[in-house]
Amino acid sequence: MATIYKGSESDLFFLSDRLRAGELVAVPTETVYGLAANALNPDACARIFEAKGRPVYDPLIVHVTGQTAACAIAAMNVSAHALAAHFWPGPLTLILPKTPAIPDIVTSGRPTVAVRAPAHPLMRALLERCGLPLAAPSANPFGYVSPTTVAHVQEGLGDRIEHILDGGPCRIGVESTIIDVREMADPVILRPGGVAHEALEHVLGRRVRFHKPAEKSTPQARDPIGELAPGMLDRHYSPRTPLEVRPELFAPAELSEVPAGVARVCIARPRDAAKSSGIFWLSETGDLDEAARRLFSLMRELDAAGYARIEFEPAPATALGLAINDRLRRASAR
Repeated sequence: MATIYKGSESDLFFLSDRLRAGELVAVPTETVYGLAANALNPDACARIFEAKGRPVYDPLIVHVTGQTAACAIAAMNVSAHALAAHFWPGPLTLILPKTPAIPDIVTSGRPTVAVRAPAHPLMRALLERCGLPLAAPSANPFGYVSPTTVAHVQEGLGDRIEHILDGGPCRIGVESTIIDVREMADPVILRPGGVAHEALEHVLGRRVRFHKPAEKSTPQARDPIGELAPGMLDRHYSPRTPLEVRPELFAPAELSEVPAGVARVCIARPRDAAKSSGIFWLSETGDLDEAARRLFSLMRELDAAGYARIEFEPAPATALGLAINDRLRRASAR
């Protein structure tokens, strides 16, 4: 199994050396745990795809310390600088034209790169010590529920990688917001996440629209805009247990007697929850920060509990609720 490191100075310097040598290190971020490699080394990045079982057409996010480092790998424009100044370090990923420094395997052959500066102090310390941009998708087998603790990483990839940096439970619990800012007059959110679209609009001083994939008439039809970013596949973040998302909140009668083999998950704790088994909730009060933080952990717990079906009610369609609903929609896709 992989060795777990606690983040001492000697740990950070050792792991920096391993990254410079082309090895993989599972790393903590404020969103989810990532599987990191030197983004400038195509052979190292190829090991990410191999370890995760990730298809090479799904690009990787590149993590940097800040705007200066981002300029070495991406063509930063005025909008990108404004967003980075306000939200970095933090859960915001920018889609921009890439520079020749980034190998094609990182971007799946596309001319754009996804770049962000993470906020987790151990991840930032590792970036500073290794002096490299780090490509790092989520540290889990491809398509499965994202990891938010070291135990999740060890469970999914512990027999495929050698190093895990322990940064504790992830503070946000869902992945970063991804925004395409190549066209400054028309910024587009490709994936909702830890930064709300209202906050992006406030900083940019203009409307920010959400990308809506074109309806696919055939299985081979492509969504060229959505393909610019990771985490955009129709089915993703999925437990093995069939998962359904309700169109509306559970009615009281649906929570008074839950069918055997079914787990029903509410956003807030129902008033009479103790009177019935099979009822779970993401937050005592419906707090969306808490709900997002617990989403993937609870999904994993229920997946391991032997239920035949997991049913989620939707979150309010605002702020982190949009990110929660996006992950649930992809987790339930068939």
